[in-house]
Order: sequence, then C-alpha cells, then structure tokens
Amino acid sequence: MTRMSAKRKKVCIVGAGPGGLANAMLMAQAGADVTLFERAERVGGRCSAIEADGFRFDTGPTFFLYPRVLEEIFRSVGRDLWEDVPMTRLDPQYRLEFGAGGRIDATPDIARMRSEIARISPGDAASFERFMIENRTKLDRFRPILESPFSSVLDLLRPSVLKAAPWLRPWRSVAEDLQQHFSDPRLITAFSFQSKYLGMSPFQCPSLFTILAFLEYEYGVFHPTGGCAAVSEKMANIARDMGVDIRLSESVEQLHFDGRKAVGLRSHTGDHEFDALVINADFANTMQRLVPNQLRRRWNNRRLERSKYSCSTFMLYLGIEGRYDDLPHHTIYIAQDYEKNLDEIDRLKILSEDPSFYVQNACVTDETLAPKGMSTLYVLVPVAHQGPNIDWAKQNRIFRALVIRQIEKIGLHDVEGRIRFEKIVTPDDWQNSYQIFRGATFNLAHNLGQMLHLRPHNQYDDLKQVYLVGGGTHPGSGLPVIYESARISARMMCDSLQLQYPEFASIPTDRRGSELPQRRAA
Repeated sequence: MTRMSAKRKKVCIVGAGPGGLANAMLMAQAGADVTLFERAERVGGRCSAIEADGFRFDTGPTFFLYPRVLEEIFRSVGRDLWEDVPMTRLDPQYRLEFGAGGRIDATPDIARMRSEIARISPGDAASFERFMIENRTKLDRFRPILESPFSSVLDLLRPSVLKAAPWLRPWRSVAEDLQQHFSDPRLITAFSFQSKYLGMSPFQCPSLFTILAFLEYEYGVFHPTGGCAAVSEKMANIARDMGVDIRLSESVEQLHFDGRKAVGLRSHTGDHEFDALVINADFANTMQRLVPNQLRRRWNNRRLERSKYSCSTFMLYLGIEGRYDDLPHHTIYIAQDYEKNLDEIDRLKILSEDPSFYVQNACVTDETLAPKGMSTLYVLVPVAHQGPNIDWAKQNRIFRALVIRQIEKIGLHDVEGRIRFEKIVTPDDWQNSYQIFRGATFNLAHNLGQMLHLRPHNQYDDLKQVYLVGGGTHPGSGLPVIYESARISARMMCDSLQLQYPEFASIPTDRRGSELPQRRAA
C-alpha cells in the first residue's frame, strides 16, 4: 500500500538518460507524479540512437552488460526485461587484436577460453579459472557496497564495507592486480582494458575494477536488437504507459531556490514546482549552469575545476555499402605500445600515432540497423578530454584519416570507398553538442579520491530536495551502475517523500541466465 498524502508528490527529472529513465519508472510505480525534461529530440542521452539514411547507431554504449540490475528494475514495475527487450548473447564476446602480435576471441566458455589463452601464452592458460574464482568472491563482497548510498566517511565502517576491505587492495591498480594471475602483458591488457569503460587507464584504475572483465565472462555480453538505445526507448515507452510526462526538446533553463532548498524549475513552457528534483544530466556541466556557485559548498566551481575527469573519445559512425561478415560484432585493437598510448591520453594529453581503437560491426548480429545489403561501423578511439594540447578544429580531419588507416590493422582495407554516411564526434562535440564537461565522456574519474563517499552523493548534500543519478554520482559510470544509481536515489526519495519503494519480485530460476552463471554459452 502506497503511503502518501491526498496530493501526489511531484518529482521532476532533468535528463532522459538511462539513470533518469530508470528513476522515472521506479518513482512512478511508487505513486509519484513524474515529469522528465530532456533537452534533446529523443531519449537516451549518451545511450540514444543516431539515425540517418536508413542507418542506426548507438551514440555511446554498445556493450550491454550485467542485465541483472535492469532486470530487477523491470520486475519492480511489473515488466519482464527479456520479453520487452529482445537481446542476443554474443559468443565470441569480442575479438582482441594485439598490435604486439596475437589475437584472442574472448568467449565465456571456460575450455575454449583456456585454448584461446594457450595460443598466445601457454603458461597462463590455467590462470583464467583462478581469475574467475577470485573475482566471483570479490563481486559478492562488493555488491552490497555498489547497491548502497555513501553519504559520509562513517559509511566506510558498515559491516559490508569492513567485510569487503581485504579485497579492495588500494595499493594496487587493476593492472597490478592482474599481474598476480597472468605473466603475459597481452593477457593483463585483455582483462584490464575494461577500465576504459570508466575512462581510466588500467595502470591507475583501482584494483576493485577487475570485476568489470569478470562481469563480461560470468554474466555475458549482450546486444539488444536495435542497439543499447533500444533499451532506453523501451524504458521511455514503459514510463509513458505509467503516466510519466516525458518532455522532449525542453531544456531546464533555471532552478528556483528557497535558501538551499530547490523548489522549482523553469523551462520554455513556464515554471514547474516539485517535491524532489533528480539531476541526470552531466554533473559538472549542470552544476555550473543551473546552481549558483555560492550554493555549492562541496562542489563549487573551484573544486570542479580541480577534479579529475575521464578520457574522451573520437567517434566515427559510418554507414557502409556492403557487409563485413568475417569481422566479429566487437573488435578491440590494442596499440603495440599500450602503456605509451595510455600515457599520451591520460598524462601528456596528446594524440597518439598508434592509437588503440574499438570497432562495432553490429550488422553481423542485427540486420535492422542498416538498409538491405549495407552495414554500420561504429569506430571509437579513446583520446584525451579537452585541453590546450589538442586543437580539434585543426586535428579533426587529420586524425580521421589516421583512424581510417588504423582500422586496416583489423582487415578493414576498403572502408573509405564504401562510406555512404558519416558522422564524426570529437571531444569538442561532446562538450558543445552533448553538454559534457571537458568532453569527458565517462564523467568524473574513478580514482580512490573520487569514489564512494568522496563522489557526489546520491542525495545531493549541497542542496535540499535534490538527488543525483548517472555516472557522476555513486556507484559510477557504465550502464549497470548507472541503473543502480537510479535505484539508490529512488529508495532515498521514497523514504523522504513517505512513499513505498517498489521492491522487485524474485527472479525465476528458468529465466535467461543473467542471474545464473551456469547458463554460459557453450
């Protein structure tokens, strides 16, 4: 039974990204009157679609990982993720091409993965199972932490945190932790490149995040039909069916305050009052745009300027005449000197001559993304976020030509002549067109000084009635934890607004396997 007054509690959400949509679903189910404001023409934020000339691309995330969290959110509102969003589990999950030589077709099948590892480093073949066993325990220890808010240093004394502490190993990076398992540098890279999902170097990223690679092998890498953007679109449809008012092409222009209490907002349609505000837009950009500096004690402009931010990405979205059926769905090329490449991105903040890159060839799995006889290529190159060393107005076309040459290293020799549609996104575009601070596509960095209680809190403590969801708050970046941030914030909001949080029903044991490691592809 919902506990609420005769007048429904009013919730406004800024940003229809994955976190905002998830929060909207949960708060609508709890009985709130929810209005969601999105400045773009379509939902999804960085998880939206780009469509042109019959081609469809994901703007940002293309790996759908660890479905468990979103599955539980769907069950909380009486829906079934697996029925609402058709998905294909990929095997191989991706191909790793090493500039230093060698290739791995990463598979969740333990015997086959052992063989893949043995082809490039026989002495490391048995280490895969040990890695999986250790990280299975690590995730079990850290899951309660990733599912709970961190509002002060005292939260570090919770029993769940103390139980997990021996597994944190703050003196080690992801790469250093993996050196305990693997001797071949290529294998350390194979199980650590996932730190780039957080926009960080594996040589700087805290050792906790070895769980990222584990999640891929344990729970699968999925492709939703229509891309990850299709998940956002389905969530928006469900939210609308639940009564959420989603207002596209409607920016929030101003917030209204009563002291430190946020009480309303203004868009081009007028003023809107609320009992709680959710900010799903880029944290650093939104704070500086909508919240006066004097109201931000902890996250004032000076601190935002001094904070550490993730890398950015250079993007090519290419509509291609014909197909590349011999290229896997996902291919990651690792630069010959990977440490140098990372140093150029993270410390020197210059462009690499031999950059690592990622290519999605999604039409080998999903023919809905391109006209018949054609295909899409999504090319992502990690680069430094905006800074004085790279002038993208001058480097845009030069770097684009280098990337086209670079993808020849995975067998794409004739791309230039087959391009029928092309869109380029640089760090400048991420900032100017997508309003992402410094073009840092993965938000605030995930170093130890910006994690847990040191990250902006889910219940934003500089202001009253304001909550955060998305990659700029706890637990961090990446779709699964962004969905988790929506759950954490929704629970806190329900408690404050005296609403009943919609708990999910248990997941049946005969579901698609997101809960069951034994359902790994054979």
